[in-house]
Amino acid sequence: MESININLLFYLIAYLLAGIPFGYVLAKQFAGVDIKNAGSGNIGATNVLRVVKEKDPKLAKKLGAITLLLDALKGAVVILAAKFIGLDSGVLWTLAVLSVMGHCFSAFLSFEGGKGVATGFGVFAVMMPIPALISVAIWGIAAKGLKISSLSSLIGLAGFVVTSYILYPDTPHAPIWIITIVIFYKHIPNIVRLFKKEEGAVV
Repeated sequence: MESININLLFYLIAYLLAGIPFGYVLAKQFAGVDIKNAGSGNIGATNVLRVVKEKDPKLAKKLGAITLLLDALKGAVVILAAKFIGLDSGVLWTLAVLSVMGHCFSAFLSFEGGKGVATGFGVFAVMMPIPALISVAIWGIAAKGLKISSLSSLIGLAGFVVTSYILYPDTPHAPIWIITIVIFYKHIPNIVRLFKKEEGAVV
């Protein structure tokens, strides 16, 4: 019973912590802008960078970088804490899924939220560090060549899925697919714009 209570506590913390919209808070607090009603309307680092850049380019870079870091960390810290006290891999993967769900469907934003890329990277970096690093390299190459943030992110994510099967063939991949599907779902507007050739560097 005690272990079940600990698991439930971690699940709740993972979801709620991941739901904190750091990009929205930082842009509002330090730049006086509401990124939910500007740019792409997303709360992620790219929209923070784009919207704040119109007022202060230097501040935009700082807030964008901090948002990216915090969004990744909020997906990782709870899993690291759970790992530290010895919770099993099934619990860790559930925390990973809940972290991405918390970011994408935040309880603090009427169950709206970001697109899960940075938070997804944060949880994947803890659970499967080598595929996560490879996915970042793939994302970097795609971003440099395509200059479309959303498409580059999805290509990097696809690279992670493929690499995870190669390096961790015996690991159950259901949590990875759930996270991947959620992130792709949140990118549907971007995918539609891609087909219409209207997509730019939007998260």
